[in-house]
Amino acid sequence: MDAPVATPPRAEQTAPDLRDLYERMLRIRQFEAKVDVLYRQGRVRGPAHLGLGQEAIAVGVAAALRSGDFSLGTYRGHAHALARGASEEAVLRELLGRVGGICGGKGGSMHITSVEHGYYGSYAIVGGHIPTAVGMAWASRIRRDGGVTACFFGDGTTNIGAFHEAVNLAAVWSLPVVFVCENNLYMEYTPIGDVIPVERPAADRASAYGLAPLVVDGNDVAAVREMALAAVDRARRGDGPSLVEAVTYRLGGHSVADGGAYRHPDEVAAARTRDPLVRLATEMAQSGEMGVDESDALVTRVKGEMDALAARVLEEPTPDAAGAWTGMWSDGSAAWRN
Repeated sequence: MDAPVATPPRAEQTAPDLRDLYERMLRIRQFEAKVDVLYRQGRVRGPAHLGLGQEAIAVGVAAALRSGDFSLGTYRGHAHALARGASEEAVLRELLGRVGGICGGKGGSMHITSVEHGYYGSYAIVGGHIPTAVGMAWASRIRRDGGVTACFFGDGTTNIGAFHEAVNLAAVWSLPVVFVCENNLYMEYTPIGDVIPVERPAADRASAYGLAPLVVDGNDVAAVREMALAAVDRARRGDGPSLVEAVTYRLGGHSVADGGAYRHPDEVAAARTRDPLVRLATEMAQSGEMGVDESDALVTRVKGEMDALAARVLEEPTPDAAGAWTGMWSDGSAAWRN
């Protein structure tokens, strides 16, 4: 399903802006590419869901947020944590079950969290985190601290009751929250177009809550950033929530264990031509902002850094088994409290 995309006007940008966005996306891409290899080697245990091809959404929205803002994601959350500034090493230690993991090496791939950087978790229950985002936005309203919450979810979530209840309440209360639907056209193994009666799963439902139908090209990081800036500014002014549908494509399967055989090879090949990194690199080469040789050298450097990072982390010890009984409550203990 190729949803029509309304791209907002771009503000004038300088070369460092685009180059910085490109490098942020590239680091996430190479990080997840390394995770893919490590998983296939049996070194990453448990499920792992990669966002290859969706980096522009995480990076574009994060670029519109500031310190003190919150964001929440799904189990496909590596990119969102890294885009908010979480340490690559701490995230990789977590995925590999090592000491120093961002969740103590106990959460694994699906539950990456970095409160320090405003990323309040990756949630495995589809739609389960959207009411939480509304609660966080409500807290910002009570504190009057100007904070904005960004909540990311997939296209399939728009069929979950919690989505509709949360968006409705956020609109009624005019809360400072930006809902971002990462429409990668597939809800796990099923094309979203097969199970909804409208063309756009998020945008075509926005009017039911008095919201504008916002659709952006989710593979254009600059366009995502501009739309996110407008939505975040609206929320920060007290003008209420926004529901943004970012149209993208998941280049891999639902999880690393999924080969994606239900998709036609021609469909995947066509999607690769719209790869957000390829598009931005081509754009910068054509404008003279970053030559092909320079972008190739950057790819080589970042890939080497991820290879070195993985080799270093694999040498680190696993957590002491006694650590399983720590951090279960806010005071750090595991003692049951009434």
